[in-house]
Amino acid sequence: MKKYTKTHEWVEVNEKSATVGISEHAQDELGDIVYVDLPEVGKEVKAGEVLCSVESVKSASDIYAPISGKIIEVNKVLEDAPETVNKSAEGDGWIAKIEISDPSEIDKLLDKTEYDKLVEEEK
Repeated sequence: MKKYTKTHEWVEVNEKSATVGISEHAQDELGDIVYVDLPEVGKEVKAGEVLCSVESVKSASDIYAPISGKIIEVNKVLEDAPETVNKSAEGDGWIAKIEISDPSEIDKLLDKTEYDKLVEEEK
């Protein structure tokens, strides 16, 4: 199940963990991503807090944690190939995996239809 935030992150839930990244829309807005400052494995994050940052040719942007929990894995590919986010923001360009500490937070996120509506309203 994939959900989205109002700040353009996505989260795909797999039982007790979730994979997190930025949406295709966010990637389009940022332009070519040249650096991803990955979070530390073991770090505890709360929903809405800064998870990490990305730098593009246009600007630097904070990426927010969509859910609370402990970071259990980061996408090491992005250290040497941050452009992976440009090619596959909602696939191979994932940023981190989080062990979910509060499953009820998932219900507060947007489904694909709600997210698409949000993106349209922002245009």
